[in-house]
Amino acid sequence: MKNKIFFVFVVMMALNGCSQQTTEKPIIEKKTLKQQKMKVEIWSDVMCPFCYIGKRKFENALQQFKNKADVEIIWKSFQLNPNMKTEPNKSINQYLAETKGWTLDYAKEMNTYVSDMAKEVGLTYHLDKAIVANSFDAHRLIQLAKKNGLGDLAEEHLFKAYFTEGKNTADKNVLMELGLSIGLKKEQLTQLFNSQDYSKEVIADLQEAEQLKISGVPFFVFDRKYAVSGAQNPEVFLDTLNKAWDNYSKNNPLIINNPDGKVCAPDGTCE
Repeated sequence: MKNKIFFVFVVMMALNGCSQQTTEKPIIEKKTLKQQKMKVEIWSDVMCPFCYIGKRKFENALQQFKNKADVEIIWKSFQLNPNMKTEPNKSINQYLAETKGWTLDYAKEMNTYVSDMAKEVGLTYHLDKAIVANSFDAHRLIQLAKKNGLGDLAEEHLFKAYFTEGKNTADKNVLMELGLSIGLKKEQLTQLFNSQDYSKEVIADLQEAEQLKISGVPFFVFDRKYAVSGAQNPEVFLDTLNKAWDNYSKNNPLIINNPDGKVCAPDGTCE
């Protein structure tokens, strides 16, 4: 009879979960495990076509990574041309022809090539509509967004605004609208664009890139142990994620904050 009662108890737990209706505290206490996240830092410029493509390829790899919930993405500022002047009336093809010494036809050909690459990862580029724009203020917006846990969302919206929608990403009204759309507050954005706030953070990222000898973007740094340069295939990112995680998990073991908390064992006993 005693064994039969225990069997019924185990079955009820399997069907309904373990609970104690007569006690004041739950049997399983929450927040018993703690582990910091492995950092992946990405240096990028919002006007870099390979950075948007690289973002998609990295995201593809991250979705396949079994420990993706334990990865923190940190976007870092980089400017391909810090001295670029914002020229809304000049096409990107004209800009490339003038600065690279290319013919206009060759510039168009290169942009078509890049647009075809973007299609392969599900992105639509309208580089014929892209506006020549200095990216410093866009990076200040990203830094503000990072402060509010919205860094990745800011990057995504800025890439889309520049490459797909043909918006002027140096225009403060455009940036204000974009900031509001991702959840930043109007007063935060007004303060940002009426000041030079977050300029130091942008410059710090640029200087750090120089110290790390980063000469092109996108540039991915995994746990400050491994690096991937360029918009590599997802397999490269996934392999690097796994290598970095193996090293990271050895040096950052899971910590149990409350080893004496109440638990239920597989045999049906709760104590």
